Amino acid sequence: MLRCLAVRIPIALYALALIVRAVLFGVHPDAAYPDAYYYVDVARALHSGAGFNIDFIWSFVDVGGRIPANPVLPIPSNAHWMPLAAIIQLPTMWLLGATPLASAIPFAIVGSLAAPMTWLLAREIGCSPRVALAAGIAVAAPAAATIYMYQPDNLALYQPIGMAALWLTARGLKGHPWSYALAGLMVGLATLSRNDGVLLGAAVGLAFFWDRWHGRLAWRASRSAGGRTPAIPWRYAFACFGLFLLLTAPWYLRQLAVFGSLSPSSTSGRILLIANYEQMDSVTSDTSLAAFLGQGIGPLLQSRILGFVAALQIYFVIAIPIVLTPFVLVGGWARRRSIDFGPFFTYAAILFAASGLLFAVHVPYGTFLHSAVALVPFTFILAIEGAVLASRWVARHRPAWTEEGAARLFLIAAVASVVLNAGAFAVLALPSWDAIRENRLAAGSALDRAGAPKTDLLMSADPAGYEYFTGHGGVVTPTDSLDVIHQVAVDYHIRWLVLERAFIVDPMAPVIEMTARPTWIGPPVFTLPFKGPLTGNRLVDGAPALAIFPVCTEPNDTRCAAAAMGGGLPVAAAPAAPLAGTAP
Repeated sequence: MLRCLAVRIPIALYALALIVRAVLFGVHPDAAYPDAYYYVDVARALHSGAGFNIDFIWSFVDVGGRIPANPVLPIPSNAHWMPLAAIIQLPTMWLLGATPLASAIPFAIVGSLAAPMTWLLAREIGCSPRVALAAGIAVAAPAAATIYMYQPDNLALYQPIGMAALWLTARGLKGHPWSYALAGLMVGLATLSRNDGVLLGAAVGLAFFWDRWHGRLAWRASRSAGGRTPAIPWRYAFACFGLFLLLTAPWYLRQLAVFGSLSPSSTSGRILLIANYEQMDSVTSDTSLAAFLGQGIGPLLQSRILGFVAALQIYFVIAIPIVLTPFVLVGGWARRRSIDFGPFFTYAAILFAASGLLFAVHVPYGTFLHSAVALVPFTFILAIEGAVLASRWVARHRPAWTEEGAARLFLIAAVASVVLNAGAFAVLALPSWDAIRENRLAAGSALDRAGAPKTDLLMSADPAGYEYFTGHGGVVTPTDSLDVIHQVAVDYHIRWLVLERAFIVDPMAPVIEMTARPTWIGPPVFTLPFKGPLTGNRLVDGAPALAIFPVCTEPNDTRCAAAAMGGGLPVAAAPAAPLAGTAP
């Protein structure tokens, strides 16, 4: 009977997790934000035979943070993002074509593994059957992060891979050296999913040196008893590192060959040395080390502290429901000396420290959450164990309660809070994702009606998204002056400017408001009316949700002839002239 349950429970948990992701896909089957768009676009390029090359610039970090000396498209892909989330889509694309379903299936299959893995981990480290089951159910629908777990993004990959790396490391510390060696394989996969997967490697490496140090201390303290032999011999440490290199070396050699750097996007300083996120899309701002340090100690400390605080907020609001925080602390205290949780605590400390010291500006924009998902299964086990401990305390202080009844109530409440949090966040996020999709599909149809061939390039706030929905390549609108934006348009032979009210740069505000525009931008050929408060930005009420304008960078381009001349200065814009069939 017990053996039958040991088989059925993980299968049921996997099925539950798969159903959750299938339902979300059924509600919103497309990629929903820039990371996911990018991975699908790269996968489609690979599927079409174009290799690791893309015809858009999602951010100028992909081309060195400046307008290149030879500004051309397409460009080599993955100067910043790692390749695994794109590569994993290829088998299903070969079977089903370049469809949203083909992109989603691999992430649902791999990501759903986290739920049964959590149950298996909990049982191995001595948790009770109901704690293991409750933790597995919670990971099947991991609170607010659930909405991202079916997306063609690296979150669905990083959770089971990162969890496996930490689990195997703990097993190595308990006397299973081959488990430790296999942790290197997991770190390699994690790094091919995300650049900061190497932070997992730091936790794995520190576990080895802790094992050597602890073994030496034990040997000195008890020589007469023979001492303690380290659990991980050196040869397994070399095997661990060797497996990591086996997976990652081909990719890093490619980066060196194509970009001349192991981390191309970091060389410009726009990843680690930006003072604010707007500098990511700037081609003129100074992101040198001198400029970074030149902020002064006040702003520098403030940004680091705010990054750390943002990481805490994301973790205890999105990664896990905030109501579980006391239980996590109780469970963490109870397991504070557990070897099973040692690598988890180490990685958590490294990740939070890196978020405050290195990636502080990026934390509110998703960097932390993408990596923190590896912590979620361990955290839910701690939360469930903490709930059981809290229930015992309550039962002792309330004579009317039994420990069994209190434990059952606390467990149900804990799991329910996770599931309700998942549903609530989905209800909030999906409408905005739907609105963005509908707007961009409408923009694609408008460009088709305007006779724009797929070779026409767009300037927009999200080139990866427009490539995904419309098939048009292009470049991101720089967060620079109007003159710089014009220069980028000229250099890349941009044909159309797409402005979205929700994602507007300051120089383009008068253009989308239809109050002024430069002579190189023509009258809008398509507009979508603004229907509600999407962003709360400063645009006037009459500004549309989306508008498409012709961009004229060639002398013989007459599409902007209706624009009044003003020596290149912003001038009054003509009224919008939507195409036939414009959405109401």
